[in-house]
This record gives sequence, structure tokens and C-alpha cells, in this order.
Amino acid sequence: MAATREFDIVLLGPTGYTGKLCAEHIVQSLPTNLKWALAGRNLSKVEGIAKELKELNPDRVDPAIIAVQLNREELQPLAQKTRVVINCVGPYHLYSTPVVEACVSNGTHYVDATGETPWVRSIIDKYHETAKANGAIVIPSVGIESAPADILTWSTVKTVREKLSCQPRDVVSAIEEMKTSGASGGTLNTILTIVESLPASDLMKIADPYTLVASKPSRQIPNEPLISRILGIRSVRDLGTLTTCPSGTADVSIIHRSSTLMPEFYGPSFFSRQFLRVRNAFVGAAIHLAFMAGIALILLPPVRTLLKRYIYTPGNGPTKEDSVNDRVEYRAIATADQDVPSPQRVFGKLTYDGSMYVFTGLLMAEAAMTILGNEEKVRKVSRGGIVTSATLGQEFVNRLEKVGCRIETQVFDY
Repeated sequence: MAATREFDIVLLGPTGYTGKLCAEHIVQSLPTNLKWALAGRNLSKVEGIAKELKELNPDRVDPAIIAVQLNREELQPLAQKTRVVINCVGPYHLYSTPVVEACVSNGTHYVDATGETPWVRSIIDKYHETAKANGAIVIPSVGIESAPADILTWSTVKTVREKLSCQPRDVVSAIEEMKTSGASGGTLNTILTIVESLPASDLMKIADPYTLVASKPSRQIPNEPLISRILGIRSVRDLGTLTTCPSGTADVSIIHRSSTLMPEFYGPSFFSRQFLRVRNAFVGAAIHLAFMAGIALILLPPVRTLLKRYIYTPGNGPTKEDSVNDRVEYRAIATADQDVPSPQRVFGKLTYDGSMYVFTGLLMAEAAMTILGNEEKVRKVSRGGIVTSATLGQEFVNRLEKVGCRIETQVFDY
């Protein structure tokens, strides 16, 4: 892509809860000479955000302010002006398909923070080949869903290959700890609108861990014992007692897309699973059953109506003071694909101390910078089109470690 475009980055949706946090990370952590712009539907609100950002870092080059409606006529020229769009306008299935279309048709790179698996499948079907043809690198789900799980899995696979000189068989990951002050209004509103607007056939895609694959894998996830399917509990060596993870299928679907985009790296028979670490089997069964009951309840219109009265409105969420003790830790075990009774294993850990929404904002900003600095390499590794965080590789890991996200791996001695 020509580096002569007017902007390096356009942040679309800076007045939203996550969008503002992403803008704050750009102001505080990215190079001060970055050519960037803030774009949104309400010009006065975007200008207000720009004034707040100026106070955080007076040395920063001021962003341009762009008023844009989410239609083809206004999004096309916007995409033509920039190298990367960071899209924070959700729910994505309602508003962001035209944004993706504008980017892929103009060879503009794109990242977002969606966790809406059916929508990701739909844009893959519509725009993947066009994005490849035009040289666009499009990476959805570069937020708490699903970048941490994806990049940790990539890191453990990398260690298997480098330290054990073989390919991995599988990676089992678990959220070891997640302290969070709550979900934003945008997140909760997205869940409700997905249920209300999508047909049952699309909702079923959320439960399929292979719904986003680039090609059919040769090995399927093994069937679990009946007790695990009913109660959600299982025990995994060095990870402990695990249960159903609410974000598990969304994360695993992205991981499987990574593995099928880069089969020479993950191996042709790779598969992954993700769970939630719990203290004991009783707690695990309770969480699993509560999660399943919650899904059933949210399908009922009266329950959704009641929820709308008590959740944050879109654009709002936990305060920074509420989030001061937030923390997330992912752990993973990669098993080598070795034809021996006890194949070797690699342990991986990813930790971040702080708000999950601040984390999402920095993930998108650092992913955009990784693309800008390594676009030819990313395009070669991923083969272009609609790809994943894992295709950003070690350069992305290095950038994350500089802003507080710690990723470590080691080979078990036993």
C-alpha cells in the first residue's frame, strides 16, 4: 500500500466506550508524529473527545476530525485516505459491514474488536477474496475476544516448533483468572441485538468451533465424556479443574481460523479447546449450568426487555476507578505431535493487569501499528484477506509486552 495516504490510522467511533479508550492509548503510547484522524457520525462529540485527548499529551500531533455517516458514499473516500481503519462502531452486525466493504474495496487495512462470530463468518464469505485481491489485511476480533487466546496459542505453538522441533497436536487453554468490574453497555447491547436480529441458523454458528476455518481440518476435536458434556467439568493436567468458558467457542473459532490460514505452522491436524479454571468440580458444574440457563433465558423477549432497563447504555461502562483491580490471566498447554506414549508439552501464560476495555483498546492500536510496520510480512504469512491476530506474529507479541501484556512459554521437563 502506498505510504503517501493522508493518514496512517483513522479511528472510527471514538465517542464510544471502547473507542475512547483506544484513542487514549494512541495518544499516550504511539509515536507522537503519527498521522491519524478521529471519525464519527456526530462531529461535535468527536471534537469533544479530541479536546479531552489533547490534555493527556500536549506534544501529540492533533488528529484530524472527520464527520462520516456509515454509508458507501461517505465511507469509500474515508477508506481511501488512510492506511488502516480501527473500527470501534458496534454492534458490528448492525453497522459495520459497509465499513469492511469500503476497506477491502480500497486495499485499506482494518481491525476491530467484535466478538460476533456469525458476523465474522458473513464478512469472510462476502469479502475475503476481494480483500486478498486488493492487498487489504482485515483482522476482526482484536479485543479481549479473541486476541489474547489467539496470540497465546500462537506463542505456545511457536515454542513447540522451536524447542521440540516438531508440530503441535493440540492446545488446551483456560482463563485462569479474570477480575473485571463489569461489561460495558455496548457489549451487553450487542448480545441482546444478536439474539433479536439473527435467525436461529446464524445463532447456531456461535457454537461451532470450526465455523470460521479457512479450510476443513483433518482432525476434529475429540468427543468428551458424557459427564463433561452434561456438567461442563473436566480436569486437565497442569491446568486443573475446568468448566465451560462463555467466550470459549468465539476464541476457539478464531484460533482454528489461524491454524487453517497457516497450516504449515500449526500442522495439518491441529485442534484447540478453551475453558475456564475453577476451584473445584462443584463450582464448575454450577457455572456451566448457570451459563446454559442464562442462554435459555435471554432467548425470551420479556427477559431481554427487563435487562435493557438495568444495563449501561451504549457508550458507557465501568469507571477507571472501578477497574483499578481488574486483571486477566490465560494459561495454555500445547502437546507435541509425537508418536510416543507421553509426548512433550509446552506451558504458556498471558497476563494483563487493568481494565479489559483498556486492554481491548491497546490491542487494536498495537495491532494497527504492527500492520503498518510489517504489512508485507503479514500479507505473506497470512496470504491476505480476512485473517487473525496470530498472523501478526512475534512483532505483535513484542509490542504487547512493551505496554503491559506479558506472554511467556516454557517446555515442561516431565
